[in-house]
Amino acid sequence: MSDLEFTIRSEIPELAEAVAALNARAFGPGRFARSAYRVREGTTPVPELCLTGWREGRLVGSIRFTAVEVGGAGRALLLGPLVVEEEYVGRGCGRRLVAEGMERARKLGYRLVLLVGDMPYYGRFGFNPVPVGQILFPGPVDPARILFAELEAGALADYRGPIRGEAQRPSRYQVKEMAPSSTASARKPEKSGISRTPRVT
Repeated sequence: MSDLEFTIRSEIPELAEAVAALNARAFGPGRFARSAYRVREGTTPVPELCLTGWREGRLVGSIRFTAVEVGGAGRALLLGPLVVEEEYVGRGCGRRLVAEGMERARKLGYRLVLLVGDMPYYGRFGFNPVPVGQILFPGPVDPARILFAELEAGALADYRGPIRGEAQRPSRYQVKEMAPSSTASARKPEKSGISRTPRVT
């Protein structure tokens, strides 16, 4: 399928509920138990890096980036969730959102972007697998799916140890996506692939 034209806009707080519904349709309630969600829990996504994708006046995609620290080193980001409506998967919306978000992150002075996702999809954006054991996520996660992209040459060498979200109060961007405490018990290893589309969680 050929790419379509999408408009990329900054997310505004009034869209938080619509974005949460988009993620719920794509990932279901089990998303809250995944390692990446556990890193983001209680942490505010970077407002300048919360983006939405639009097609003919309809919200069809979303991406967020959360500021994180790895072993105490900051100026890093965790990409996700990235989500696209099922009917537009493979039509270019996800690629536009990732490329725009990465460029904005670079201009804001961030050094490193991390994610848990599929290498065949994210490799096109300069992502590569993190050396096994260098960056530690909470809970089980497939090491082959922990990926990084340097926004500053050589930055990965400065990041080693456990990852955690920078401690901030939840914002209106995140409050609709916060998991109920009862979901924390379902912690299964993340799969090596995501059905239907290579979205990141």
